[in-house]
Amino acid sequence: MEFRKALGSFATGVTIITTRTADGHPVGLTANSFNSVSLDPPLVLWSLANNSGSFDAFKQARHWAVHILGADQEELSGRFARRGEDKFAGLEVGNGQGDVPLLKGCAAHFECRTVSQYQGGDHLIFIGEVLDFSRDEAAPLVFHGGKYAHATRRDPPTQKPRSAHLAGSFGEDFLGYLLGRSHFRFFSQIRPFLQREQLDDMEFYVLSTLTLKPLLSDDQIAEGMAGVLDERRQRALDGLVERGFAQRSDGGYALTPNGREAALHLIAEAKAIESQVLERLGDADAAILKTILNRLLGVVDPNAANVLWQQNGSV
Repeated sequence: MEFRKALGSFATGVTIITTRTADGHPVGLTANSFNSVSLDPPLVLWSLANNSGSFDAFKQARHWAVHILGADQEELSGRFARRGEDKFAGLEVGNGQGDVPLLKGCAAHFECRTVSQYQGGDHLIFIGEVLDFSRDEAAPLVFHGGKYAHATRRDPPTQKPRSAHLAGSFGEDFLGYLLGRSHFRFFSQIRPFLQREQLDDMEFYVLSTLTLKPLLSDDQIAEGMAGVLDERRQRALDGLVERGFAQRSDGGYALTPNGREAALHLIAEAKAIESQVLERLGDADAAILKTILNRLLGVVDPNAANVLWQQNGSV
């Protein structure tokens, strides 16, 4: 329906609305019709299709709760959007005003008392007074054009002029430059820890790849390090074997106890640096960055195998 598609052009957040039936059974559903109505008194609204399986429960409810979902709660949204399953099974659920079920880990929630109900075509509109609420700094889950999306903040526009470049030269917005400089600056923070172990960048790359499984063949290592020249990879492997970080075994390579200990230490340091960088970037932008980079990898290297990374072993 074209009208539905046109409405989908309006980006919204994603919510889960919960209540209890008269006999105390928890009920919940996913909705993106939530909106604010008034600050004083604090009022919000949402609407529910007349043919919804939860229609009677919400129509009779005196209290309900609205949960604003975070960017990492897409699976939870899908669970409450489906019919015919115990949506609350296995979830940590609290109790709010009027004993309504409260879901954990959401970006925000509002506990409401029904003030009014209005029939609006094929939907019933609920207006509720907010009795209590909470919020977190989590990035929100967004829905646009029938798909989940990410929201990111935009910095205020500046009047800083862009650098002039000669024809045929790269500008500061060239993708290769942005990726390369970001990688260089990020990795420069890890390099002091590598030097302590007397490892260079390529040896750390190989060492990290060897953590994926207890034993990796030459082909699997090449697969996990797609894009690295064979001779560079082999020199790094030989160096790790020579210094006791790795060993040849049954036609493949495995970490030694010393190699495993070094890998654990270095990966922990790398993840700590990553956390600091992403904290400065912000949750929303960090999630978007990783999503876009994964999509970019699929574009520039669509045939790259990622089985090793999906079946991550332990070091």
